[in-house]
Amino acid sequence: MTSLNIAKTLSSVTPIVLTIAGSDSGGGAGIQADIKAISATGGYACSVITALTAQNTQGVSGIYPISSEFVEQQLDAVFSDLNIVAVKIGMLSDVDIINSVAKKIRQYSPQSIVVDPVMVTRNGDLLLQASAIESLKSQLFPLADVITPNLPEAAALLNVAIPQNEAQMMTIVDQLRLLGAKSVLLKGGFLKEDINSTDLLILSDDVQRLSTPRIKTRNTHGTGCSLSSAIASYLAQGHQLTDAVRLAKHYITQALNYADVMTIGQGHGPVNHFFSLNREN
Repeated sequence: MTSLNIAKTLSSVTPIVLTIAGSDSGGGAGIQADIKAISATGGYACSVITALTAQNTQGVSGIYPISSEFVEQQLDAVFSDLNIVAVKIGMLSDVDIINSVAKKIRQYSPQSIVVDPVMVTRNGDLLLQASAIESLKSQLFPLADVITPNLPEAAALLNVAIPQNEAQMMTIVDQLRLLGAKSVLLKGGFLKEDINSTDLLILSDDVQRLSTPRIKTRNTHGTGCSLSSAIASYLAQGHQLTDAVRLAKHYITQALNYADVMTIGQGHGPVNHFFSLNREN
């Protein structure tokens, strides 16, 4: 086979992943983190931006929303041309954008959908109004193969107290199943006192426990964005959900493990998406 034929064969099977999220000017989270994670795990990333943020490793100083009409225009542009297999959905700033994204997802019917419900700041403040949270639950969750809330987000979705340990995580499993997604990855990263970082993959008839040693680093910015994007990337490559989640969990653990190789900013720096390039041969 000639090099040209090889190139054509590879291009025909390129797993294309769309990320729908906000932009992080600091490059650590949001669209920027998504593109890095998708690329590092073997996918081709395209994007639809839902909001612009003035942001760095120390926090967010401003948010500039994108109109729902322009979000739809971006969605039509990428879906009409690219063979998008999987979609990762992150920050959606208001009801109109949530409804627009849901409408276009139903129109174009991509194979796999991962929803990371970005709802709560590091300080515990809600990013979405109650009406937007209800739209997220009614319009997008039923379309999702998996949603990936952390503990504060799960608590906000269910209007319950934030779980403080793994046993309390188990008590909300049945409630999370009722949110309408095919599965839920409940992330336990906020349980800082645990020596392990344990997530629960909640399926319709099973709960799988995914636990790895907790990595001690302050460079954790973009962890959730990167994990959900990696799941979408592995789904686009043909992995079944449970395998895609396990591969993504391994990827983000390594990205955290190598995060201190980099010195980015004065606050919570990003994870090291391309850690394999920093390994010693």
